[in-house]
Amino acid sequence: MTSTSFRTDVAIIGAGPVGLFAIFECGMLGMASHVIDVLDVAGGQCTALYPEKPIYDIPGFPQILGGELIDRLQTQAALFHPVYHLGQQVIELKRLPTDRWFLGTSAGVGIDAAVVILAAGVGSFGPNRPPLAHIQHFEQQPAGSGVQYLVRRRDDYRDRRVVIAGGGDSAVDWAVSLAEIAASVAVVHRRDKFRAAPDSVQKLRRLAAAGTIELVVPFQLAGLEGEGKQLTGVVVRDLDGQTRTLAADVLLPFFGLSQDLGPIARWGLNLYRNHVAIDPSTCSAGSAGVFAIGDIASYPGKLKLILTGFAEAATAAHAAHPVVHPGEALHFEYSTTKGVPAAS
Repeated sequence: MTSTSFRTDVAIIGAGPVGLFAIFECGMLGMASHVIDVLDVAGGQCTALYPEKPIYDIPGFPQILGGELIDRLQTQAALFHPVYHLGQQVIELKRLPTDRWFLGTSAGVGIDAAVVILAAGVGSFGPNRPPLAHIQHFEQQPAGSGVQYLVRRRDDYRDRRVVIAGGGDSAVDWAVSLAEIAASVAVVHRRDKFRAAPDSVQKLRRLAAAGTIELVVPFQLAGLEGEGKQLTGVVVRDLDGQTRTLAADVLLPFFGLSQDLGPIARWGLNLYRNHVAIDPSTCSAGSAGVFAIGDIASYPGKLKLILTGFAEAATAAHAAHPVVHPGEALHFEYSTTKGVPAAS
């Protein structure tokens, strides 16, 4: 049952970078947006997982932090006065007799929209926790101590003894970054081969050769030690069953995310391996007026990059225009010609 109702042109599910850019693209075509996200802040994974991690493949920015990218996208989107519904999940999506769409959220909000743009990334997500006894005892500690699954502020780890577990991009990139400020950094991985970008792995190995980082390979996590809720050591085990303890103030296990489409899986969309199959020429998700963009969208040759999602946001907005404004001609214009509204 809804307690608050809204009517809008476009409902965007997901306030990550692609969802935020969709606000701008829709606004440029005269369409107003309401945005819903299960997180209590905008930004998706950029905010939740790597706000202080540099991103290198955003056009025009040789390097930009995840959090800064979100700030800039929100400033750009603010020109069109979007309405955000954060900290709530869309639990109902149904077609109305008017050929519009109704979205109901977990907070009792109802939204009547002509078009739905699904920019939900990987759906709801959370960390894959290592199977260690009493690990929850060391969770929910202040940043820079205990067991943490993401780094929000790099400086929280200054002068801390850091143990990182994993062999992917997050593990390698944060090991390289935190080595500059931490008291010590040890990287635990089950083998001596890492799955991160080659350049990042080269940096990791150079720091290891210099003694700045300790590579603990081939080892796996075996246990945790502490005093009260204060973590003091991480126990690791090699392939022969031999154990050793690494002094630690904080453990950062980077074993990827558990992903859950949640209610999205029940909406009758073109699902394929936990993604929504779309027509890349329109980003249509198989139901009239429903589009999917960003990481959740799938088609042959799709590249999972933020810049790909940005292009899909523009495609979806143009395809949505005749649904929102039937019979109204859309004359393509570059932003350099059309301009943008004055900030207010």
